[in-house]
Amino acid sequence: MTVDEPQGQRRTIDANGLRHSVVTYGDPTHPALLILPGITTPAVCADFLATRLSAPGFRVVVPDIRGRGHSDRAASGGYRLVDYAADVAGLIDALDLRAPVIVGHSMGARIAAAYAARHAADDHGPLILVDPPTSGPGRPPYPTTRQAFLDQLREAQAGTTADGVARYYPNWPRRELELRARHLATCDPTAVVETHEGFETEDFFEYWTELRGTVLLVHGADSPVVPPHAVDELRRARPDIPIVPVTGAGHMVPWDDLDQFLALLTPHLLTYCENKE
Repeated sequence: MTVDEPQGQRRTIDANGLRHSVVTYGDPTHPALLILPGITTPAVCADFLATRLSAPGFRVVVPDIRGRGHSDRAASGGYRLVDYAADVAGLIDALDLRAPVIVGHSMGARIAAAYAARHAADDHGPLILVDPPTSGPGRPPYPTTRQAFLDQLREAQAGTTADGVARYYPNWPRRELELRARHLATCDPTAVVETHEGFETEDFFEYWTELRGTVLLVHGADSPVVPPHAVDELRRARPDIPIVPVTGAGHMVPWDDLDQFLALLTPHLLTYCENKE
């Protein structure tokens, strides 16, 4: 099967001491929307989402997060939330994105929250946090083990196929299985291992309680990453932030049910676009 490559344009940006590869979609004069992917998701694997999100009138930017895709690898110890958040701040400045909407999935949702709390305060567009890992100090461990991630990386390095990826993600569209099979090997094991350790040693709730401005948390109703007890804790800590489930979806929310996910987001995005005009 021939897999279509991303429809966006790839470029390289220097930010926070590293070279970052980013893929952009849509009219550069439109309001900016930044997608921050998860722990083993190079930018190319978010193409299906970026393409759809550019349709309401956004300039969409998807970076290869440090240690993934075509972006630089950091030295060991350089995969903390503070490092990722500083990358985002540098990219937003270098690309002149001007308070973009930020849609972060999984690791990317944690990065978005850390960026907003540490670098942006109230000066950012809406934050859409999608199934952020709620594991951390004093909480249950992240449900996918480090070894499980490393096993998938080794399979990718050995030349896995879409059928091999489907063992882990049986409900994904075929194109997304093919793209993950092709590009997963670009994820650096050190980046994955250190990020996974951060899921259990860095506390997302510290950033969650500091968020200001427009924030929406979307989670998979069947996700083990944001289980019911974590949803309760999130609501107790910030009752003012809407928390919305995507029914029938697990952790990989946009992959599991893109139409339902976009139906939840689109009203917020259209309202933001209208207010920017």
